[in-house]
Amino acid sequence: MPEREIIVTEDGSHTLFVPELGETYHSTHGAVQESKHVFIRTGLEYLVNFHAADQARIFEVGFGTGLNALLSAQYAQNHQISIRYTTIETFPLEREEWSGLNYPEIVGERNAHEIFQKIHEAPWEHPHEILPVFMLTKIRDRAQDYETPEKFDICYFDAFAPSKQPEMWDMKILQKIHGLLENGGIFVTYSARGQLKRDLVSLGFEVEKLSGPPGKNEMVRAVRKS
Repeated sequence: MPEREIIVTEDGSHTLFVPELGETYHSTHGAVQESKHVFIRTGLEYLVNFHAADQARIFEVGFGTGLNALLSAQYAQNHQISIRYTTIETFPLEREEWSGLNYPEIVGERNAHEIFQKIHEAPWEHPHEILPVFMLTKIRDRAQDYETPEKFDICYFDAFAPSKQPEMWDMKILQKIHGLLENGGIFVTYSARGQLKRDLVSLGFEVEKLSGPPGKNEMVRAVRKS
């Protein structure tokens, strides 16, 4: 289990710092605003608005602090969108770690504390209802080894940076994600490195380079076309 320290980012929200990697779980320019920009607005909201979707099947690589799950559950609650959320994590947080994170206070929405607690206390490996419109399945495994017949509408790709964990960004992982997504499925990530974009194109994705969250010029959204 890696050592992790809570630090405060520029929007006042917490993230975790891993000394062994010299890496944080989120942008130091703002954890909550990064997650909202990259995964909610550019991924989930894009699906709902441009595909007239009233439900979404989300696959997340890197459950981490549970921030993306919290924001997605709140989106489902506020817009009455039915979400099935599957997330994979190799090193889950301990209670004393996640209970010290201030996301419920920062997002400031109704029952955020209750939702965040339910997300972290939900059992691993089994679907668990967090809200009537939000079903969560947490998988403790490596993304490289995970197998499922289920298909998804969106992949939140939230692994550590390519410079810190290059094995999480190689073609084997991207091929797996391609196979998990429905045709027309959306891949979103904070990274915009050239090799990632070339690999996604070679797999049959249509790649868009979009404006990134504060502190980052660009990010990637890709749609599976074949």
